[in-house]
Amino acid sequence: MTSFAAGAPEENLLYTHLAEALAGAGVPEAESREILADARDAVAQAVVPGYRELIRLVADLAEDASDDAGVWKLPDGDAYYRHMLRFHTTSSLGPDEVHETGLAEIRRIHDQMRAILAAEGLPAEDPIATLTALGRDPRFLYPDTDEGRARILADYRAIIEEVSSRLPELFGRLPQAPVEVERVPVFKQAGAAGAYYNPPSLDGTRPGVFYANLRDVREISRSGMRTLAFHEAVPGHHLQIALAMENRELPLFRRFLPLTAFVEGWALYAERLALENGLHPTPYDELGALSAELFRAVRLVVDTGIHARRWTRERAIAFMMENAGSPETDATAEIERYIVNPGQACAYKIGQLEILALRERARRRLGERFDLRAYNDLVLSNGALPLDVLARVVAAWEPSP
Repeated sequence: MTSFAAGAPEENLLYTHLAEALAGAGVPEAESREILADARDAVAQAVVPGYRELIRLVADLAEDASDDAGVWKLPDGDAYYRHMLRFHTTSSLGPDEVHETGLAEIRRIHDQMRAILAAEGLPAEDPIATLTALGRDPRFLYPDTDEGRARILADYRAIIEEVSSRLPELFGRLPQAPVEVERVPVFKQAGAAGAYYNPPSLDGTRPGVFYANLRDVREISRSGMRTLAFHEAVPGHHLQIALAMENRELPLFRRFLPLTAFVEGWALYAERLALENGLHPTPYDELGALSAELFRAVRLVVDTGIHARRWTRERAIAFMMENAGSPETDATAEIERYIVNPGQACAYKIGQLEILALRERARRRLGERFDLRAYNDLVLSNGALPLDVLARVVAAWEPSP
């Protein structure tokens, strides 16, 4: 905030970005000068004073803040955390169940990693240490050049094109809107996530976009790219969100419901679907998929650890580094996110596990009549749903003969 509020108004990001946009749009010079004069005054008279007031407020809060990280320290904090878990996961799981689920998933994924590493003749006893070393292997990295960044985007597009040709094997319905790959704009890349997805426009004139952050090519390993593309594009966010937006049988509000457990749970389920159906050509791609899943499993443990078991911030950071292999800077940013948004990070894995559990229940109940394509279509047919409502939909499902 201090950096943002410093300097002359003409140097502020809001002003400079607007100037670039006006120039790029071909706005006449006289009109552009008038617009930029108004923008300069707004930055000087409203934006910067507002930020300085916010800086003073945060500094005052910092003086009063304790070192305790969890919401348990607040009045009715334990009840509040149970409420937030319910809100974000749309399930009735309590903190202890979520915590133990996370620990069990970590053990399972570590074991799968050990099996793959051992089969490749690599050290398997400590899979995190081996994966960390592989992450520095030049085989899996791109050159830190404009050409290297262009190659990353091209490879993401190739992955999406490849998997798109396989989607009819897994789905009966596919969205009409295409998905494109673009770089996170340079002006915002420093503070942006490693990747994110923007949905298409409702009228279909703008495609969905998978944005890849290219601020540091060392953050991008070839072994994790397939899983990231599956999560953000297809068969993950783009497939689910675009289908919901195009579903004219749903009321408008249901085409946009931001239910994290379903939306992110589906994206993680899509990662598993790809892993189950041979969309990872090498053992290293499989390890990349498991690393992504492990990261979400660790979230269950550290979020409940902080807010229900009174873990310190430092203990949670150390746990994430040791069990997911996250660098300290990344682990710190993640843990601080969980501190201020209790329960939200648990929704991803809980959503995935419920979609998988419902699939297995349906498979056992229907026997030979179970059809994976029909199940996937069913889950996506109503837009995002609370998990308990999705369970009722699946329980009532009788596939067409």
